[in-house]
Amino acid sequence: MIPKKLTARLAATVTAVCVAASATAADYTLKLHHLLGPKAPAQTQMLEPWAKDIEEATGGRVKIDIYPAMSLGGKPPQLVRQVRDGVVDIVWTVNGYTPGLFTRTEVFELPFIHTNDPQATGLAMRDMFDEYLAPEYDGMKVMFLHVHQGQAIHMVDKEVRSPSDLAGTKLRIPTRTGAWVIEALGAAPTAMPVPDLPPALSKKVVDGALIPWEIIPPLKLQDLTEYQIEGHNKTRFGTTTFQVTMNKARWDSFPADIQAAIEKVNAAWYEKVGSVWAATDDAGIAVATAAGNKHITLTPAETDAFRVALEPVVQKWVSEVKGQNIDGNAMVAKARELIAKYSK
Repeated sequence: MIPKKLTARLAATVTAVCVAASATAADYTLKLHHLLGPKAPAQTQMLEPWAKDIEEATGGRVKIDIYPAMSLGGKPPQLVRQVRDGVVDIVWTVNGYTPGLFTRTEVFELPFIHTNDPQATGLAMRDMFDEYLAPEYDGMKVMFLHVHQGQAIHMVDKEVRSPSDLAGTKLRIPTRTGAWVIEALGAAPTAMPVPDLPPALSKKVVDGALIPWEIIPPLKLQDLTEYQIEGHNKTRFGTTTFQVTMNKARWDSFPADIQAAIEKVNAAWYEKVGSVWAATDDAGIAVATAAGNKHITLTPAETDAFRVALEPVVQKWVSEVKGQNIDGNAMVAKARELIAKYSK
């Protein structure tokens, strides 16, 4: 038989442990689902720090568990539906994986709208959201939108210095606007999620890809390509838009103070997410050059040749969205104005 004093002490200890656990347990535990691996910069340098900021800002009441590499099931194009349906609470995904759903947001993907400053483009997306972009995000609460550094050219074994150098090649791109870019350069677009790119390069299914530098280390592209090409002053040939979004019903279930704390964190991330992607891009190209790859920066004249070749892509988008009663010219002008305003 356990003595009464020991029983009392054990009971007190158990109670204290339970109270401590209760005090530290989150009121809301959320599932964040995305397509890349756990060591990708998107998780380690953006999603994990953002989730930590949310936890700290809410005093531990909100905890975000991250599930990388589609570990909760499905394919990358299904992420938008998963968050809208409440299968998961939050997703990070590429808008272009679900063509036709984010037509307005595509304005930021067009060549020479975004050029080389992901922070400036992200802030422009923020400023245009309520007036121009919001209708596309029905059923979701946007945490923040962003772009990466932009589409640069990666080639297996072909040096590129002019649009004509790409004629007849096959290039990977994740979005339809990127496909238009590739077609305007005389190449054939091949759509695939980025995790499928390494085997496509190794088997010469594609001759190269339009993607940023940051993806080089996680996919080991330095071993699969020889050339990395970008325009003057880091100019890129379009970009990709991304979203971090929460299920709207889940968001609506939060009390006002939790919502306010999360909104404050999101506002801060609109300011810094561009810097994160710019830094990871610099790290990516360093890996490629250290492996012996050739990093080509085009001259201003060579870059202008791409500008001329790709202007029809902008006009194609303007013409297409006109059929949806969207004033594409106004959106292009506003996007350019805001990006110029925020550019460093």
